[in-house]
Amino acid sequence: MSTTTAELDRLTQRWGRFRTGRNTALAGPDGWLTLTSFQWLPDTPSALPGVPGLWSVRGTTAVLTASAEDHLTLRSSGEAVIGTITAELADEESINWVSFGSVVVELGVRANRYMIRTRDSQSPTLTNFSGVPIFDYNPELVVTGTFEPYEAPRVEVIETAHPEVPGRAVLVGEVSFELFGATYRIAAEEGGLGSLVVSFHDASNNLTTSHWRKLELTRPRPDGTVVLDFNRSINYPSAFTDYGTCPAPITANSLPVAVEAGERDPRK
Repeated sequence: MSTTTAELDRLTQRWGRFRTGRNTALAGPDGWLTLTSFQWLPDTPSALPGVPGLWSVRGTTAVLTASAEDHLTLRSSGEAVIGTITAELADEESINWVSFGSVVVELGVRANRYMIRTRDSQSPTLTNFSGVPIFDYNPELVVTGTFEPYEAPRVEVIETAHPEVPGRAVLVGEVSFELFGATYRIAAEEGGLGSLVVSFHDASNNLTTSHWRKLELTRPRPDGTVVLDFNRSINYPSAFTDYGTCPAPITANSLPVAVEAGERDPRK
């Protein structure tokens, strides 16, 4: 995409605002940078490393038993947890259930199994965060593509960042576009307000970028055209933490070229 100086200034200013918002969101007190553990709940009441109380699963219910000495409080009300409390969630649901000190314990269901994750606002990943490392803005990596919807959404089983948690992608169509002189097609999921989201691998993964990334496209125009601004490629939470269950791209969404735009690997 060729740009004038004025257009480039406008695009870089918009990109700068996008980057500021992105970094602010990541630095939230209960955000992805606060994750410090992931544990499956056992079938019998048991102590788990790093968290007070006794945790277990009873049928389709998560169970927590605590005493006053555990200093656990309900996240929703601040009320002390003394005795036994329970919660029931559906697959892929999560709640910030209880807390102690600077730690919030998230209860969730993944792969139809209950798990807990701790979110610590004093996590070094958060306290040392000064922004995601990024590539310089490159207007040549803003391209126009064409969206071709499927007659009906297609569901594919995919891997995730956690080896014990399978995922699923609901694909609504494919986007074709030209990049570095070649034409590619990648499948898209539906995003918010009619936008499209693509998860993709490229040749920069595990070198200068993380294992995979995602990109939100503009809402398709009436003629099916969409804008792919690869400068807005962002990492999944699993790029920052070992405790994510983020969806991997489908196999076909692998670009053989290095897309060095957007967010770099934050661990390198």
